[in-house]
Amino acid sequence: MSAASELKAEQLYQSCDPAHLWFHTTAELEDLHAAFGQARALDALQFGTGVRHEGYNLYVMGTSGLGKHTTVRRVLEELAASQPRPPDWCYVNNFRNAHQPCVLRLPAGGGSGLRDDMQALIHDLRTLLPAAFEGEEYRARVQELNDEFKAREEKSFNEVAEEAKKRQIMLLRTPGGYTLAPIRDDNVLDPKEFSKLSDAEKKEIEEKTEEMRQNLRRAIHQIAGWQQEHGKRLEQLNRETASAVVSRCMDALRTHYRHLPEVLAYLAEVETDLVDHADDFRQEDEDKSSPLELLQRFTPFNRYQVNVVVDNGGNQGGAPVVYENNPTYLNLIGRIEHLAQLGTLLTDFTLIKSGALHRASGGYLILDVDKVLINPFAWEGLKRALRAREVRIQSLEQMLSLVSTISLEPAPIPLDIKVVLVGDRLLYYLLNKYDPEFNLLFKVESDFAEDIERTPENTLLYARLIASLQRREKLQPMDRSAVARLIEYAARLAEDGEKLSLHMGGIVDLLRESDYWARRAGADVIRGEDVEQTIVARVRRADQVRERVHESILREIRLVDTEGSMTGRINGLAVVQLGKYAFGYPSRITATARLGDGKVVDIEREVKLGGAIHSKGVLILSSYLASRFAHDQPLSLSASLVFEQSYEPVEGDSASVAELCALLSALAQTPLRQNLAVTGSINQQGDIQAIGGVNEKIEGFFDICHARGLTGNHGVIIPEANLKHLMLRKDVVAAVEQGQFHVYAVDHADAAMEILTGIPAGVADADGRFLPDTVNGRVQERLSSLSRLWKKFRQPERKAGDEHGDPV
Repeated sequence: MSAASELKAEQLYQSCDPAHLWFHTTAELEDLHAAFGQARALDALQFGTGVRHEGYNLYVMGTSGLGKHTTVRRVLEELAASQPRPPDWCYVNNFRNAHQPCVLRLPAGGGSGLRDDMQALIHDLRTLLPAAFEGEEYRARVQELNDEFKAREEKSFNEVAEEAKKRQIMLLRTPGGYTLAPIRDDNVLDPKEFSKLSDAEKKEIEEKTEEMRQNLRRAIHQIAGWQQEHGKRLEQLNRETASAVVSRCMDALRTHYRHLPEVLAYLAEVETDLVDHADDFRQEDEDKSSPLELLQRFTPFNRYQVNVVVDNGGNQGGAPVVYENNPTYLNLIGRIEHLAQLGTLLTDFTLIKSGALHRASGGYLILDVDKVLINPFAWEGLKRALRAREVRIQSLEQMLSLVSTISLEPAPIPLDIKVVLVGDRLLYYLLNKYDPEFNLLFKVESDFAEDIERTPENTLLYARLIASLQRREKLQPMDRSAVARLIEYAARLAEDGEKLSLHMGGIVDLLRESDYWARRAGADVIRGEDVEQTIVARVRRADQVRERVHESILREIRLVDTEGSMTGRINGLAVVQLGKYAFGYPSRITATARLGDGKVVDIEREVKLGGAIHSKGVLILSSYLASRFAHDQPLSLSASLVFEQSYEPVEGDSASVAELCALLSALAQTPLRQNLAVTGSINQQGDIQAIGGVNEKIEGFFDICHARGLTGNHGVIIPEANLKHLMLRKDVVAAVEQGQFHVYAVDHADAAMEILTGIPAGVADADGRFLPDTVNGRVQERLSSLSRLWKKFRQPERKAGDEHGDPV
């Protein structure tokens, strides 16, 4: 049995009585620290952060404005405060293979300490090493080695000269080296005198000269060996001198880092390289004279620097909590920068820059999932790092073969991290469905609630939450009338009189704007009228489109009747969402019915203006019509339904009740009241189901009727299931209270037809027949008449004179 009821004013608005709030202003309320109403999400956060196994990263989901970021950051910071600080990570030169820099792990704060120690070491050596090589001791030892070499050299040549003199040959020193010449009476023979000698004498002199030449070659060869030995001894002296200075400077470093084997091994390689390249320090003064050298970024001393890519020394304590606002591939994974020098792109380990994964390692990384997905390669880079549990910096240009220049292959840094993705539910379910790795890496979902039950206890907790937000934003206190109005606004925001919205973004904005109006009025507290003025001002700023739509109806450009009765015509209700603002307006729906083959034509669908859900609603009402009135006869009608003057797509099934009523009116030839508007969704049994935007729809029709003049007969028919959602404007409630406007709640199409026609809908007897003076009886009779006509129309004719009577 269908039911209909006219709603009283108190059913249209679930008010919050300020007298039920015990405080005078929010200054008397304590802060509400916990994430109010988000127990499910908080439990998931605690679980996800507590499980240390691989793949238990988190996805925090919910619509915008629920305070996900604030809550997640607060929870993570509380957890991180009790956890140990992660280590520092540094890149240092690989003295064996410079294009593969090594990574060092140091305790928190140790990275910057090592960097400063190495800078101080190089600074000291740039002074001490040149001084050591200029010292008296070094010079004396060099002179000693030189004197020793010269003495051996002179002795060797003297021996050759003495031997040659005995043979009447003299060893002569020339600018080009040494030569041998024959002598007579201690005088060198000139070529003229030599030519006067006999052949025997010449031959004898040549033999002696050749013999002494061989001796001279042996002496020179021996001296070359001594010179090489001298060079080695001089080099050894340089190494001993440099080693003594370097070792003395590094003693303090070895002592300081004795508990870090990796650092000690690095220092040992540094010491060896410093000794090997001590000449770089001796040549520094000469290099400074070149302006070109002063412009160069890459110097011989770069290889001794320490690049601290992760410095946790600045943390006061606990693990890091990092939010990356721009999660590009490079900002997540890190990058290798290049510098242009002398027309060439160059790089070294000092130009390695860390990414968010490096900085958050040992703690928590918060990312907006939509930002990660829209940045090329960022999503794949993040997954690769989580799978491998290490961050490997790779040049994106090299990966894509966009450049061909010197690059590096830094050693990877181990990754110990919890990644928290923040996004909406749609992206979560899409990733679950289309990315097979997603569920392996993000196994914990934290789903934020949209609203909470509006109980007396929750109302007081909500007041505490408002007080917390007001103090956090440094706003004026609110009196209890303002809090009560804000709670009512939260219910309207939730589109449910029995719920309170948890969209804190919208609540905070309302608080700020109410504070503005209160200060402008010179009040020292935010009052209820300030909140009301804020809501009115918000609507005023956003409702120009609504005004234009309503104006087109009032000027009869869009045809909508609000008086009289018409057959096959009804006022449906639609809602338009423009950003954060929504409004409703009536739209005329018409139906026609005629003899046909049982097809109900949805004109919106035929012209591709009707969405899938709207088309579904029309098909459902067609099914209801057939099941109720076509038990023992075919449905012999052809009907058409259309939203008049609709020039944009129509979606949703909230007009299916109105469409059914218009079609029944056309079939029964019974007029419908035009001072009423209808909204609701129909099922195959004729039950009316809840729809969305019920408040805006009622207010939209009320505004049109109010502008034309309320007569006491105007009203709206809504589904009974929507009663709990009603939070209508105060002027609508006042009009209902004064009997100027009516809101009817129905649960079945029959109840709606009774209100619209003033005629009983009728109840079927045991044979499925309705009384003829009811709406359903009229429809049944019309359909029976159409069925009889259809049978007559389809009866085969016989050809005149056809003996066999074959049908034509």
